[in-house]
Amino acid sequence: MSDREEYTLSEGVPPISHYTDAVRFRDTLYISGLAPVDSNHKVVSDDPAEQTRCIFEQMKAIMALAGADFSDVLRVTVYLTDVNDRTAINPVRQEYFGDTLPASTLIGVSELAIPGMKVEIEAIVGLKR
Repeated sequence: MSDREEYTLSEGVPPISHYTDAVRFRDTLYISGLAPVDSNHKVVSDDPAEQTRCIFEQMKAIMALAGADFSDVLRVTVYLTDVNDRTAINPVRQEYFGDTLPASTLIGVSELAIPGMKVEIEAIVGLKR
């Protein structure tokens, strides 16, 4: 068995480029930057909180494929087109992470991959042996 395994959501959003949703290497899962879009690559909402909720639902499904959940997340990187939107997304983060506090980096960017995206989130997850 290889130390490397790729994960793709079969019912999720097909990648728009040459990548997979996540890669497991040994006991670590690296989740690609997730977009708040439906299966037709349309942004689900203009609201940053709803975009974040969409992303976390995708992340939850990806982690389930690897036998993980939000309590296993070690680190997230959040990209926002307006860093002031952090006040809108923080309650959603609390909703999904509960008392678990991952290491986190917030990066303000001028734009994201799909017009209308305000949020993109990637994660590193520790997997149980």
